[in-house]
Amino acid sequence: MPEIVTANGMERIVIIGAGQAGVQAAASLRAEGFTGSLALIGDEPYPPYQRPPLSKAYLAGEFARERLFLKPESFFTETRCDLRLKTAATRIDRSAKQVHLSDGSALGYDRLLLATGARVRRLPVPGASLAGIFYLRGIEDVDALRPEFREGARLVVVGAGYIGLEVAAVAIKQGLHVTVLEAAERAMVRSASRQLSSFYERVHREHGVEFQFGAMARAFEGTNRVEAIATKTGRVPADFVLAGIGVVPDCALAEAAGIACDNGIVVDEYTATSDPDIFAAGDCTNHPSFSGERARLESVQNAIDQAKCAAFNMLGQQTPYVEVPWFWSDQYDLKLQIAGLAKSGDVTVVRGNPDANKFSVFHLRGGKIAAVEAVNTAPDYIIGRKLIAAGAVVAPEKLADTTIPIKSFA
Repeated sequence: MPEIVTANGMERIVIIGAGQAGVQAAASLRAEGFTGSLALIGDEPYPPYQRPPLSKAYLAGEFARERLFLKPESFFTETRCDLRLKTAATRIDRSAKQVHLSDGSALGYDRLLLATGARVRRLPVPGASLAGIFYLRGIEDVDALRPEFREGARLVVVGAGYIGLEVAAVAIKQGLHVTVLEAAERAMVRSASRQLSSFYERVHREHGVEFQFGAMARAFEGTNRVEAIATKTGRVPADFVLAGIGVVPDCALAEAAGIACDNGIVVDEYTATSDPDIFAAGDCTNHPSFSGERARLESVQNAIDQAKCAAFNMLGQQTPYVEVPWFWSDQYDLKLQIAGLAKSGDVTVVRGNPDANKFSVFHLRGGKIAAVEAVNTAPDYIIGRKLIAAGAVVAPEKLADTTIPIKSFA
């Protein structure tokens, strides 16, 4: 394994972003035998933690904060990882190979990993600064939101994506009145098939959620605190609002340093940026995907696997990133598992019975299985991932036939 050596004989790797990708990269670097200095920079006050439970079990009060943390405190001591919390990276000096920090210090590096993640997309409408309007990205967001969950309170969710629907499910179970506003014509329009969208809309309506599609928030109304949302069709009363209209990659630091960015930090198949000594991983990257097209993914799987790959490549191993992406969502008693990347032009095949809350939607592209959306059908998801990775061709009528065991296709 090639060594990374500076003029004074020290090895130095700095990771900016103490999230899922950042801590995974640190763990992988040590596991691969890297013995030099290692710093992990995070601007939050918490050690690296998992985000998926935030909009589900943690918001519902069923998941203690300590369970969110990805590593015990001892990990950072034992691995000699210099974890710096409440510290932001303010500038990258590529010529001097230094990262300047908000506390006035600077760290030299031989290899730098950008794991800066993503930030929530804000609603640029009048009244957006009123009290009672919330976004959900981190622990502090949920801690601020949770006291609003009072029985009978009127919650308006702006955006029918995964975060919005997961929060709606928690709120309904706690006795709130929930209205979901979505600018598109259906739920989860960016990432789900029409069959899946229709299914989740039905389930949420059966639990009491109200939907308004084609409803874009034009303004928030209220004196000091939000009281309603104005749309093109009327006014929706609200005691508080959760805005879940997606995230944008956090590229500001990279852009300021002159690193190529285009809907994310542009990396090659080896996770290297336009600067050969700077790598990137996680939600912030625009990278070649397993299917050969470029993609930017917001998922735990991508953060973990791409960070591992980046660690290998920072140490001189030529390891391409070729993983099949996967995602999941928990709403009510439904476990949704997705593998691959669906597209609007896919041929879709439904396997199972949506009315029984147990089915999957397979996506075919050019005859090959390109994605699978599985609701309460873990075997379909597991086998589907293997079929996607293999570029398998399965006849649509066979996929739809539940008398044929899914394992037989593997």
